[in-house]
This record gives sequence, structure tokens and C-alpha cells, in this order.
Amino acid sequence: MNIEGKNQVIEAIKNNVTINKILLDKNYISRKDDVISLAKKHNIKLDFLPKKVLDSKSVTGHHQGYIAETVEFEYSSVSDILEYANSTNQVPFVVLLDGIEDPHNFGAIIRTCECAGVHGIIIPKMRACQVNETVIRTSAGATANMKIARVSNLKDAIDDLKKANLWIYACEVGGEEIYSKDLTGPIGLVIGSEGKGMKQSLRTYCDGIVTLPLNGSINSLNASVSAGIAIYEILRQRKNNK
Repeated sequence: MNIEGKNQVIEAIKNNVTINKILLDKNYISRKDDVISLAKKHNIKLDFLPKKVLDSKSVTGHHQGYIAETVEFEYSSVSDILEYANSTNQVPFVVLLDGIEDPHNFGAIIRTCECAGVHGIIIPKMRACQVNETVIRTSAGATANMKIARVSNLKDAIDDLKKANLWIYACEVGGEEIYSKDLTGPIGLVIGSEGKGMKQSLRTYCDGIVTLPLNGSINSLNASVSAGIAIYEILRQRKNNK
């Protein structure tokens, strides 16, 4: 799997992602470039190649002259996420994605979660976007800092979170307005897919439903936008509760 773009490659190096080598545009990249000095510090092989070679290897089409060839993304487990949350001495905050299929939405959600200090993301193995080159690029390198668990069954993951005393809330229409709900405790926030929303069987498995107010004629928001608003409302409440 490739990581493409300067900032994304830098984040990967800093977070000790296993990189086989870094491909660089030999006619564009200065030998005093930040990526080069950082790669040398970590003993990562560098290949200086013509731009057309990088273009042929690029998946996103936006490599900016930097492509890191890595091993496949290393997923965490639900236990890893909970252990990490406990190690921070913070109230656990986990986001679950029910069938997000668009890599741009997925990458944007990862970026928001990382910025907001979410402890981990849980996704299903089937019928959902997995971490790929486009997701990594859209996340602006946030995948290197975010624990992402891939599970066979989201209900089982929710059971594990409930056993760890997290309250699970679906972010969907038809619930309590999010701004009037106390969300300062340990929480798992479930975001539904772009087109169909959350599966009814999963929705009824949650402890409650929180809803974003919609005052226009369109009755839904983009999944990554909904996630961003909900995540930052939880963050706002937690900061005000200190």
C-alpha cells in the first residue's frame, strides 16, 4: 500500500509506520527536503525517480512528488482502543462507523476524530470502506495517529464497549436533540452509512439516539459532516464540564 503526499509521508515516518522505501521526484524535490532528512534519520531507503514513474505508481493522482511504499495498514483491536483510552486517564470516546463506503468520507471522519482526540474508530470488515491510499490522503495523515479496529460484527463490538461501561448513542434522525443531551460520560458514537443510514437492528441495539437539528428542506447531512458536528459537540460538552 502507498502513502502519497508530503504531509502524509512525514506523519507516517514520525509514527513509525513500516516503510519499505520512499519514492521522490528527482527533478522536483530538493536534497535538503524535510522528508529526506527525516527518512535518513530513520534509515529509510530513498529512490529518486522521474515524475512519470511516480505518476504510474500513484493511486490518488496527487502524490506531490512523494510516495512511501508501506506494508498494509495495521488495524488495532477493540481491546487496544479501550486500553489506550484508559492509559490517557481520559473519559473513553469511541466512534463506530456502520457501513461508510466513500473513502473521502471515511478519511474526513478519521481526520476529525484525530483532531478531536477520539480514542479509536471501529469499522465492519464487510460492506464498508477499508483503509486505503485515498483514505490515508483524505485524512491528511491522521491514519498514522488513529487506532482503527476492523470487526466482523458491530454488535459484538458494542457489547465489548458496554462491558467497559461506555454508553452507545446512534447519531440519527428521530432522537433527542444532541445539544440537550448530556454526553460527557464514556461514549461510543455510531454513524450510519451515506445512503441508507444505520441498520435498524443496530440502531435498536444502542442505548439512545441523538439527532442534529435540520431547519432546511433537505432532511440529511453528509456522513462526514454529521460526524464532525456530533464529535465536536461531545468535545465541547466535555471541555465545559471540567
